[in-house]
Amino acid sequence: MRPGRAALLLAPALLLALSACGDDPGGSKSKRDAPSVPLGFELAFAGTAGEADAAPAPLVPLVPLSPEELAAKIKAGNIRLIDVRTDEEVAGGMIPGAEHIALDRFDPTKLDLSDGREVVLYCRSGRRSGIAGEKLAAVTGAPVEHLEGGMLAWEAAGQPVDKPQGQ
Repeated sequence: MRPGRAALLLAPALLLALSACGDDPGGSKSKRDAPSVPLGFELAFAGTAGEADAAPAPLVPLVPLSPEELAAKIKAGNIRLIDVRTDEEVAGGMIPGAEHIALDRFDPTKLDLSDGREVVLYCRSGRRSGIAGEKLAAVTGAPVEHLEGGMLAWEAAGQPVDKPQGQ
């Protein structure tokens, strides 16, 4: 928590404590008539209540997978791996078992998700698969997994790539 926010959260309690410490030189007030909270106190601090706990959560998170995690999921089966790179990029090779739907043609409302397989997305570096994942998550309302670091990370980890004949 930032120091400024901590001060804002502690300020209401401090002001309340100080307002209760008023002098009563004549002794005419009973404990029941102790000073009240200063006028306007509620309005001044109305916007700070619960701010520490109310950090905005992402609507639907993307779940990044390492190359090793994705390789284990592929081996276990029951995933639908979608490559969202361009046609030119895919011509250089794909992860075995992946299907290709370029990001500019990726329409999550038209994906048939009825077979129950878990969808995992990837691209070259992870940026475009994140965009596609956000689109898919908005449609399904569920978290979407994507390969963190994309094909660059996959190849750097020494994972297999299906290359077209002649390459």
